[in-house]
Amino acid sequence: MKTIIALIAILLAGRLVVGCSSFGTRPDKNYKKAYISSGNFNKEKNIFENRRPNLISEMKKNNLNWGLLKEWFSGGVDRVPAKALPEVRPDIEAFVNNKEGAKVIWFGHSTFLLNLNGVTVLVDPVFGDAASPVSWMVKRFQRPVLDLDELPEIDFILISHDHYDHLDMPTVKHFKDKKTVFITPLGVGSHLTGWGIAKDRIVERDWWESIIMGETTFVATPAQHFSGRNGIYDNETLWASWVIQSKNHNIYFSGDSGYDVHFKEIGEKYGPFDMAFIESGQYNEKWKEVHMMPEDAIKAYEDLGAKKFFPVHWGMFELSFHTWYEPIVRVSKLSEQNGVNLVSPIIGEAVNIDEDYVSKSWWELE
Repeated sequence: MKTIIALIAILLAGRLVVGCSSFGTRPDKNYKKAYISSGNFNKEKNIFENRRPNLISEMKKNNLNWGLLKEWFSGGVDRVPAKALPEVRPDIEAFVNNKEGAKVIWFGHSTFLLNLNGVTVLVDPVFGDAASPVSWMVKRFQRPVLDLDELPEIDFILISHDHYDHLDMPTVKHFKDKKTVFITPLGVGSHLTGWGIAKDRIVERDWWESIIMGETTFVATPAQHFSGRNGIYDNETLWASWVIQSKNHNIYFSGDSGYDVHFKEIGEKYGPFDMAFIESGQYNEKWKEVHMMPEDAIKAYEDLGAKKFFPVHWGMFELSFHTWYEPIVRVSKLSEQNGVNLVSPIIGEAVNIDEDYVSKSWWELE
């Protein structure tokens, strides 16, 4: 949300760079013909919509103003860590040699790497310096624990939506000449092709549509959010959460979403889940329609019927007004109170999804 506020600030300041490649490529008329029949696409407005069509426009009308910009630029307290967060350099060779079972490595925010029975899935990868169209805004707290060229061979890259903290141009371009297949919601492929990814390596899906790739199934499921990269043409591409299924595992990733009935629907249709990666940060009462408060994240976890709760969307970028550690402190406390099986590893730590995990309060820096 704060990235969008920043984009508006750039527009108001007259500093918008026309034709900036990081803005991506808007779907043209021919492109949109492929999904004009989508039940989530408003043909009259030429945009995608949530279950409640006016939700986002009302949120922006009520909240995006000079007061919010002033609060953002005020700096706040502890929004950025005073020193580097703890991390561990993962043993990638051991990670990829896991041909049976499921493991995950979290890189901070919503970027994580899955190994499901030997199949590697990189989710919402952001390895660039900033989650914004310009390098000086929304900088990452620290360098990635691994550089892009240190990653293993990636079979699939899964994208939830086209915001900068989930779809990163430098990261995408790194995979231009590789065999990796990109799986995205409708319309997001327009950005990828603009950055050099071949069309035959892009799979787009609408909500409730699936794609079977070998022994791995990906299902695009609903989320309550919005899209757009330039602050002007919003919602021309779809946003989604994802179900990822292997022969032995069932994983859920919320993407970015406010709380709504879709979590219950997904849980009833595809649950229970071995692990649910649920966005649990960058929230605010002013934009709870698109980012869950911690209490909402716990409700979503329960609706999904998940066995383990892995909080994401925190710990790498300043995108709200709370302290960098508030999300995990609140989620940890709520998990203890509600008997939630919390999985909260440090950055870079490899976690076996099948094994019990004891969370440690590593965020309590000295």
